[in-house]
Order: sequence, then C-alpha cells, then structure tokens
Amino acid sequence: MNWRHEHDAVDILIVGAGAAGGVLAKELSEAGLSVVVLEAGPWRDPEKDFASDELSMRQLAWEDTRIFDGSDPFDMGYDHSGRGVGGGTQNFTGVFLRFHESDFKTKSIDGVGEDWPIHYKDLEPYYSRIEKEVAVSGPKYFPWGNFNGPYPHPPQDALSTNAFLFQKGCDTLRIQSVVTPLAILSVPQEGRSPCTHRGFCIQGCMTNAKFSTLIVHLPQAVQAGAEVLTNCMVTQIEIDEYGHACGALFVHQGTTYRQRAKTVIVCAHAVETPRLLLHSATPLFPDGLANSSGWVGRAIMTHSSNDVYAKFDQEVRLYKGTPVLASTQDFYETDPHRGFVRGYTLHAHGTRPIDMAHGISKSAEDFLWGEHLKEAMRDYNYYGRLTMVGEVLPQPDNQVILSEEKDENGMPRASVSFAYSANDRKLIDHAVDNMKLILKAAGGQIAYVVPDTQHLMGGCRMGNNPATSVVNAYGQSHDIPNLFICDASVFVTSSGVNPTNTIMALAARTADYIIDLASS
Repeated sequence: MNWRHEHDAVDILIVGAGAAGGVLAKELSEAGLSVVVLEAGPWRDPEKDFASDELSMRQLAWEDTRIFDGSDPFDMGYDHSGRGVGGGTQNFTGVFLRFHESDFKTKSIDGVGEDWPIHYKDLEPYYSRIEKEVAVSGPKYFPWGNFNGPYPHPPQDALSTNAFLFQKGCDTLRIQSVVTPLAILSVPQEGRSPCTHRGFCIQGCMTNAKFSTLIVHLPQAVQAGAEVLTNCMVTQIEIDEYGHACGALFVHQGTTYRQRAKTVIVCAHAVETPRLLLHSATPLFPDGLANSSGWVGRAIMTHSSNDVYAKFDQEVRLYKGTPVLASTQDFYETDPHRGFVRGYTLHAHGTRPIDMAHGISKSAEDFLWGEHLKEAMRDYNYYGRLTMVGEVLPQPDNQVILSEEKDENGMPRASVSFAYSANDRKLIDHAVDNMKLILKAAGGQIAYVVPDTQHLMGGCRMGNNPATSVVNAYGQSHDIPNLFICDASVFVTSSGVNPTNTIMALAARTADYIIDLASS
C-alpha cells in the first residue's frame, strides 16, 4: 500500500470519517494544514453501492463483535453507529436538532449529572454554520429551546400518514408538534435534488437528498488536499518519548502500516474511541492514553428509545416518507410534578418490515415468535409507530473496558456495561404513557411497546478539571496536548435529542481552535 503522506509527519491525522471527522477534515485542510483521515470502512458511491434493500444495507453499520453486560445490556442496533466514509451520517434518519441551554447545565439546574464547560452560546454560531452547510429543512417556527428558527430551507412538503396521525393525536391532547427539522433537502441544492420521500433514509440515500459527510464535507476536504485512506483499521495511537502523540498504527488488508503526525484527532465513536485509547497504553500512560483521571470509558450514555406501535383501521404504511416527519418537545424540560428530572423528545417514526418484526418480537415477556409474529406482520400496513429520545443520566459505572477476547487484528474487543438509573426508568414510563395517549387520541389501538436504545455518547467527557474529565472544552486531552478527541464520547450529558447536530458543531469549534493554535 502506497499513499501520498506515507513517509511524512502530516499536520493532522484524523481517526474516523464520520460526522465529526468529516467536518474536521474539511475545515483543517481548507486552512492549509496537511490532513490524513483513516477510516475503517470503504468509500461508497451512493448511486452504485446503496440499495433500496433493508437487509443488505445493514453493511452500513459497525457490526464488529462487542460484549454487553450490566443489568440493562442493550442491543447494538443497526443504526447505533456507522462504518465507512460518512460514518453514522450514512444511515441516520436525518433528524437535526439543537441542544437546549439546560442540557449544558443539568447539575446547576436540576442537581444531576455534571455541567458542561461550555454554554449554549458557545455552540450557537457553530450550530448556525453547520445547519447552513447541511441545508437543514425545518418549520417556520420551532417553539422549544433557544433556537426558534428560521431554518435555512422550508420544511418537507408532504407528511407521511404516520406523522399526520401523530399530529392529530397531539392536537387532540393540546400537545404542540411541528414538522421535524431534517438534514434532508426540501429544495434543490448544489446539484442535489430534494427528497422524493422514498423512505430508505437509514439504508443510505441513493439520491443524495439526505446529507452525509460522505457527499458534502469529505469531498470538499479531498478537494482542499486531504487524503482519505479507507478500509484502514487503526489499532494504536503512538506516543513518543516526550509523551506526545506522534501518529498511529493501522491495518489494511492484513498488513500493519504507520502514519506519522504532529496532531492526532480521534473521532471513532463512543465505544471505539475509549477502546482505542485504552489499548494504546504505554509505560508513560499505563492506564491508557488521556486517562490520568480514570474517566476514559466511563459515564457511557445511550438514549432510551422505546417504541410504541398501535393498530389503525386505516392503512398507515410505515415505510412511506422520511422516517421522522413530526416531533414534539413539550416534555423536554424538567417538570417537578412528574417525579423525575430532565425529559425527552417524541417522534413519529416510520419503520420497515424487518425492523418492525425484530422490534415487536422483543415486546412481549415471552417474546413474539413463529406463527404469532407472522400473524402480526400480516397487518404491517395498519400500524403506526412513535418513538422517544429520552435523556439518560451519566453514571460512572456505565462504561467501556477492554475484554479478554481479541479481534482479528489482535485488539481486545470492547466490553460495554450499562444499567438504567431509577430516574431513567421513571422518564421512560412517562414517555411510553404519553405515546400511548397520543396514538389512542389519533384512533389507534395500542399493540406493542418495544424497549430500545439509540445514540451512544460519553466515555471521554469534557471538563475544566483534569481530575474528573478527559478533555478540555475544545476536545484537547488534558494529558497529551496534541491529542484531541472529537465525537459523541466527549458529551457530558446526553440531552433528550438526537446528537448529530451537536457532534458537528463541536467539531467545527474544535477545528477553529486547532487552526488558531497552528497560526500562533
């Protein structure tokens, strides 16, 4: 294998070409820095490599074995993380929402979790920048949080039946709802056509109406001089005798190679980033890189994402339209009358047959299987579905560690331990009750409640105190000044909203910080 910077120490080495890695590669290469991106998966062509096939497109997910335990071990589902250029932006729903100010200050406001070392105002200009680059479509007025619109483009012009029924139920119960802000085109943009409502968003968008860094940021990075090396699994961050990061070892087609660098940025996902840092331990850093605090791998968070299915007399056809087309955040902020703190977002969330069958099979205590499952799926077209994005509180014992089992590269597999807190469970129960009420108000008969999780965060949290955090407010390691971490692993709390917009805004902010360092 030969590549342009094989014998050079590049300015920037980025591990992972997903939501954060794509933004960083674009911004840093356009600033004149030499950039190499190492990505474990392939570079796909949406027109040739994506298919309107629910089963075959599971290849977009990171499917390497991980070990799960704890009192609430979760299923690492198809769209928990991505593999390949674009990462999880290849197979996400496109929901593109901002955190609220309260998400950054849960300790101060509600006495739980920890405060972030930044405020909403620190990310506000980056949210705006990213939403413009992504061409977000959204409602004229968004009634919750700090940002109420307008979005760069108008909302999607056609609601799915599932979204319509959700809004009907919300209206009946006097719950506010809006068309969801999406990273999906509602108007033509730079040669890309608007959404045709095919509904295969999480199978990879063949028409490029849905944003991904695969089609936006990384091609711009390459045009600016960045080099993206694909099918290259990074197994170790290298450290020199002075305790500085100096590059990485990676495996390509069974052979190990080295890329030297002046600065290393890890953007490998909330499981793979702690795994890589722990496995890169050296005599100088015997507990793993950036881990003098002991917080690498700790306080892993997911979103509670339980689904509620209801059967209707009319056809709903959950496969039609973008998966998420209507949402409410009326239950987002803490209400002292509810008996728990923090909150959640509710989405009208379409699904395809295999995903539904997999989900409802887990809904009954004795599992739904065989003839009973087949009978349920015969009525697939008559089901509506809602889902929640529930805040899960950070707990130190929810963590990623290295297992004894090793992968084909000799790297220990990740072991993830997870348990819900009592507050998390109360929040889930409240959300499920509200989803049932909304579906009933729309005329549905409740059929299945499916326990689920989505969106992994935490494990390398940011903070001002090096004794209780891994990186500073810009993702810079407290221990190794030229090692940065920039993905959802730096999240201090999980919020009650999909994380992609915040991941990318943080990446843009980190890029500006690195550019300022390079020019000083």
